Amino acid sequence: MMKRKINCESARAFPIEKALAKLGHFPQRTTEKEAWFLSPFRSETQASFKVSKTRNRWYDHGEGVGGNVIDLICRILNCSVKEALVYLNQDRPSFSFQQQQHFNTNDIGITVTKVQNIKHPALIQYLNLRGIPLPIAKVYCHEVWYSFKNSKFFTIGLRNYNGGWELRNRIFKNGCSPKSYTYLRNNNKQLIVLEGMFDLLSLAVLNENLIKVSDVLVLNSVAFVKDVEVHFSNYEVIGLYLDHDEAGRNITLYLTNKYRHVLDKSDGYKNHKDLNDFLCHERKG
Repeated sequence: MMKRKINCESARAFPIEKALAKLGHFPQRTTEKEAWFLSPFRSETQASFKVSKTRNRWYDHGEGVGGNVIDLICRILNCSVKEALVYLNQDRPSFSFQQQQHFNTNDIGITVTKVQNIKHPALIQYLNLRGIPLPIAKVYCHEVWYSFKNSKFFTIGLRNYNGGWELRNRIFKNGCSPKSYTYLRNNNKQLIVLEGMFDLLSLAVLNENLIKVSDVLVLNSVAFVKDVEVHFSNYEVIGLYLDHDEAGRNITLYLTNKYRHVLDKSDGYKNHKDLNDFLCHERKG
């Protein structure tokens, strides 16, 4: 049976909570009659965005505005009413974080369709949860949209040495070929070696000056340890800021034993899994 197209009247009955979930937003607290979210329109730590379950309306206390589900979709996606209706009519959430957990880390079929400055509210909210200010993230990363099996997705992307991308959002971690490490060169004599995107962003928050006076290598995968060693002879000192897990400890031991100018710098966050875990702990303290 052919599916009927949704119109404005029927669209207004579409549950706002479901629409927000499709866009990667989930309630901070709920009751029988209402749900409270972090605002999808800005970065915040206290939920000020209320959804009335009984009336199916939303109200943003931070901005003093509200409306129905069509108003919400139009504003979040910056689209027309017609485009919002098309979005709500889809069988599956084509812009959702939720879909992305259903396929594995093999990137066959991934096609990057758009690269831009980070501005999607769901990504900004994700950065905030990880303790990363948007201006810091914009220095090193972009908002990357891509298609996979006829659906569209959006992530925070860090470009690697070979032009591929490391892709992250709240529940999804992947990479787009060609896969490689990330190398940020500023002709400094000091090199910092990190494991992943959020290690880079976290160190930029914790010690921005250190980043500025150093070149940076982000492994993106422990598999690239051997590949990055070719650059080590270009530096007077190399600092390792790797994870406190078995893989991180093994790499640290291997590199510090092999090179006299390679130093383990992980004592600064020794009681934490990694730099981002340390940063989030510091923010709570």
